[in-house]
Amino acid sequence: MSQKMTAAITAVGGWVPEDKLTNADLERMVDTNDEWIVTRTGIKERRILKGEGKGSSDLAAPAVLDLCRKRGIHPAEIDCLICATVTPDMMFPATANIICNKIGAVNAWSFDVGAACSGFLFSLTTAASLIESGRYKKVVLVGADKMSAIVDYTDRTTCVLFGDGAGAVLLEPDDQGYGVLDSLLKVDGSGKDYLYQRAGGSAYPASIETVTRKEHFIYQAGQAVFKFAVKGMADAAYELMERNGLTGDDIAWLVPHQANKRIIDATANRMSLAPEKVMLNIERYGNTTAATIPLCLWDYEKDIRKGDLIVLAAFGGGFTWGATLVRWAYDTAAR
Repeated sequence: MSQKMTAAITAVGGWVPEDKLTNADLERMVDTNDEWIVTRTGIKERRILKGEGKGSSDLAAPAVLDLCRKRGIHPAEIDCLICATVTPDMMFPATANIICNKIGAVNAWSFDVGAACSGFLFSLTTAASLIESGRYKKVVLVGADKMSAIVDYTDRTTCVLFGDGAGAVLLEPDDQGYGVLDSLLKVDGSGKDYLYQRAGGSAYPASIETVTRKEHFIYQAGQAVFKFAVKGMADAAYELMERNGLTGDDIAWLVPHQANKRIIDATANRMSLAPEKVMLNIERYGNTTAATIPLCLWDYEKDIRKGDLIVLAAFGGGFTWGATLVRWAYDTAAR
């Protein structure tokens, strides 16, 4: 007897720009040093998308095409494409629409999800529900952020953290017990005072004054965000495991949002997970916001085995946070 329909991840794609911004480069730009950055964040370098008129869609399009190539499908087979981003190409149309046009996804409807660093997780639950409804067969979710577009490279507290990149997954129906099994997602709007981009929306439209005051850049109250993030990510991951009757021994991988090595370590400790079960690539990419989790899956894809239970966990501005439980649906080696 087949089980209920779930949404299984059947392919992963990713893309990062070639240009690197290293800690040595930042030492020449602001008052910081490699040891300070690595000790506090775990970051050694990040990728930067350069070029006139280049936006998040230019990161996302090659990531989705990579996914299609690996799965052996044409973009025209995609039913729906969701783009998780806080750095859209434009306020409208949706970056997802632009991506579809660039890759030839002519039969897909698409939309953007803005949940900051939790954007991929929030979109994953949304995408899974579209598959579970039985209405759609192939839903692509891409997390893409060009964070360099909203970083103040004279602010040493934030400019060391962020990079550009995109990662994507394909969801397809499954009745064998694989795929997205459970999610625990949370928000707390009072967090808007601690991590935000003040100007550019309807409350504070762009003006000479907002530009002069640097209000189109990221603002982060570092210590407050760190405390919220450690508790939020760790608690959500632990609660998700507990309500599914799981212990650290049952979990093959933790796929944490790559914001800060200390937050990742705290989450792994709360879950009683050994370091070798934690996906980590923050040292190479920095915080790519909605792209961090799928970029981890892209980097570690060959190490994930069919049937592995993995926990995805994130925390983002707003505040947004949560954790998702996935049973992996394929062996990369068998492809």
